[in-house]
Amino acid sequence: MKITKKGYSLLTLLSFILLLGSLTVSAQELDLLLKGGHVIDPKNKINTKMDVGIAAGKIVKVATNIPANTAKKTVDVSGLYVTPGIIDMHAHVFQGNDPGSYIANGQTAVPADAFTFRAGVTTVVDAGSSGWRNFRQFKEQSIDRSQTRILALLNITGTGMYGRFEEQDKADFNPEMTAYMIKKLFPKIIVGIKAAHYWGDFTQVDKAIEAGKLANVPVMVDFGEHQPTNSIKSLFLEHMRPGDIFTHTFAYGPNDRETIADDNGIVKPFVFEAQKRGIIFDVGHGGGAFFWRQAIPAIKQGFKPNVISTDLHSDSMNGGMKDMANVMSKFLNIGLTLEEVIEKSTLSPANVISRPDLGNLSIGSDADVAVFSLKKGEFGFTDVRRNTLKGTQKLDAELTIRAGKIVWDLNGVSGAIWDSPQAITK
Repeated sequence: MKITKKGYSLLTLLSFILLLGSLTVSAQELDLLLKGGHVIDPKNKINTKMDVGIAAGKIVKVATNIPANTAKKTVDVSGLYVTPGIIDMHAHVFQGNDPGSYIANGQTAVPADAFTFRAGVTTVVDAGSSGWRNFRQFKEQSIDRSQTRILALLNITGTGMYGRFEEQDKADFNPEMTAYMIKKLFPKIIVGIKAAHYWGDFTQVDKAIEAGKLANVPVMVDFGEHQPTNSIKSLFLEHMRPGDIFTHTFAYGPNDRETIADDNGIVKPFVFEAQKRGIIFDVGHGGGAFFWRQAIPAIKQGFKPNVISTDLHSDSMNGGMKDMANVMSKFLNIGLTLEEVIEKSTLSPANVISRPDLGNLSIGSDADVAVFSLKKGEFGFTDVRRNTLKGTQKLDAELTIRAGKIVWDLNGVSGAIWDSPQAITK
């Protein structure tokens, strides 16, 4: 077939158009670009305006002025704060329908996805809801079915947090089975051990620490419900190891739980000593374990928690706790900087549970990202006894991304305007 000059020029033009199209597609190396936000990434010491590029579920670029034409989708997050996905290191998400249970497969626990993403949380650590006897059920029923990344602390009590009476059974404090479950079966999911709700002496704590030594993981201790109270000085300096975790740091129940600050609000000197020694202090707000009378004077005296967490369950979320963003906001209003709040909700818990892959925006890490607005105005924050603190700033999770997928969008910042010519309805 003879090609005329005119025909040749048309073919050349067509080829050129196709070539331009292929170059445009190849130039869109990013699946998602968050543009114009203020990035706070404590691990990488970033606290400035930058763009974040995501591809194939991973962070691939954090830089200034990443071109929008390199992304298939660009979201304008100007005026917002972009952080690593939040890690809530104390939650209860072994939700189920066992009518006799408190939290282990019970109604007091909550389904993770229903209450995490809306607060910027992409990872939770279930704090001892299950023990070695029922962890497999928890994994199949909740962990394997959630978009939220669920890690776990295994209760030293074999039946977990089934009920207070079951948690007193010394015969069920089994360090060997607990350690076996962690080391041999689920080392990537179970990141520590929990001791809680024991009415006796140090037996439960010591058994948990024995298991922690066997499995080489930290132990979280909920050290209340003792009458008379047990000594937290002895707990911190004689029983717990550096790297072990004391939760419900700002609780107040002087008849059954020794407090970190005395009745005059003075933090006890050995508490500072314990933190310097390496004991991790976790907020664990909960439905009954956060009091302004403990938290505010402690912060003013320079004692700050290592980790901010919620103790998420159905009672706490409908009380003063509400959600992780609300708890973070409380600490903003009593003296912590925004960078400190983000660090204690991302990098610090990741370090405590030995998961350096989490809590950061490093290149190659899973694209777990939270985008917050920081509202200024008049707000009220309550402790667990409904005492109200007036505040002037509040964090709201505007956008949450889990493994590169947008899973929460409060105000539709990632969507096309419905009445524009470019809007697509699917």
